[in-house]
Amino acid sequence: MQQLPERPDLDQLRRQARELHRAAAGGDTGSQRRLRAVSERVTLSAAQLAIAREYGFPSWPRLKTEVERRRAAVPAAGRPADPPAAQPAAARPRSWQDLRDWSAGLLKERSGRDVASWNRRIAESGIDDEPTLRAWLAEQGVTGYAQALLVWEGFGYPGFLVAGAGQLIADQYADRPQLRPVLDAVLAAVPALGPVTVQARKTFVSLVSPRRTFAVVQATTRTRVDLGLRLDGVDPGGRLQAARDIGAATLRIGLSRPEDFDDEAFGWLQRAYEENTAPPPPRRRPAPRPRPEPRPLVVVIEGYDLPGRSCRPGPDGTGYHNVHVALPSSSKDRPGLTVPDRRWQAAEAVPGDARSARWEVEVKIRRGDDGIDFGGPFVAGDRTDRNLGLAWGEVPGDGTFRLFRGVKIRLVDVDPGIVEDAMRPGHQLVARVRLTDARGNPICARVRPPDIAWSAERAEPPPDPR
Repeated sequence: MQQLPERPDLDQLRRQARELHRAAAGGDTGSQRRLRAVSERVTLSAAQLAIAREYGFPSWPRLKTEVERRRAAVPAAGRPADPPAAQPAAARPRSWQDLRDWSAGLLKERSGRDVASWNRRIAESGIDDEPTLRAWLAEQGVTGYAQALLVWEGFGYPGFLVAGAGQLIADQYADRPQLRPVLDAVLAAVPALGPVTVQARKTFVSLVSPRRTFAVVQATTRTRVDLGLRLDGVDPGGRLQAARDIGAATLRIGLSRPEDFDDEAFGWLQRAYEENTAPPPPRRRPAPRPRPEPRPLVVVIEGYDLPGRSCRPGPDGTGYHNVHVALPSSSKDRPGLTVPDRRWQAAEAVPGDARSARWEVEVKIRRGDDGIDFGGPFVAGDRTDRNLGLAWGEVPGDGTFRLFRGVKIRLVDVDPGIVEDAMRPGHQLVARVRLTDARGNPICARVRPPDIAWSAERAEPPPDPR
């Protein structure tokens, strides 16, 4: 078993894994034997695992963690170690390993299986490309961070992810080293705020409160670091400028020197922390919906002046034949013709050349502080747009209704006094609707007066069955 040096080089270990992978893929028997000791698959992640096992570690992430620990413990030759005060413990950036462990816990919680168990299932499946693996995992109910973790396990972790927090930050300031003290000044002030997690990303550093991200530090240009702040209800002004593409920030303060992070900037940072640490206001539970009236409202739609069985209503002159008008219905008690790509059916279809048409439906009535509301299987629209509908379509004779336009008869437009009169025993609400528009085509969209008239009328007695 090989031994890691006191100050191991992670880049060298990565090169070893890449070379092992290339050699095994090229047919080198010795390299293939080393990979088969840990996996049946010839992948970069298998090569990384083989290197880790040869150094006595159970996984590549554990090997990387140890490499980073040793390099942090042993300063480079000729360079003194950073004093403890340079970066307070509360402001140390979180390692990518924390994200991996969190994702692994999420996977176990949601699927009941740990990472090792899923890796075995994936190996048994024989899947050898990333898109197929993602699709297969989605079918198993594994999505989001948990899915990304298993993809990384199979095909290798992205370089920006497995890079240590210190390396990510160093890369951000590699071509602008004069700005690094600005970041250090902000991080030095973070512990005074309270519990904060510092998360290093590829292009910025996030500051996260116990609730959510409240600030972002990003080296935006070669001469400026932006302190992005998540502040709701605060308009740009003074040093506060509108933030664009800075994580979750809504505003930003430009910093060119450590001295620019003064008491004013710290005050805004503290305000952002406090606003994003306090728990959100409790959600207001909606008031209970009123119970429906024991007796439904009977609504009668009487259609007149029908347009005929043929029409060409579209601007392109498309013609329709054997046109019918029907009542859209989701009621199982009133089946009708099937409407392709719709969940409802076309009930009681009437030919377009009939002398008149009539439909009768029952509507549930609820009375609340905000007035009358309508409901039931024939009612569509939200609270401000409750309506009954009619549908125009072709009837080819195969049991379908080929919809081409619809009519909206808005119940919310009816005078509440008329509705109250129609609710009396022995009465009903009647809508008389002209079914032809000014161009001679089937009327459509919202019907307005004078093409519609509402009234409360005494209900006609049912016909004598004798």
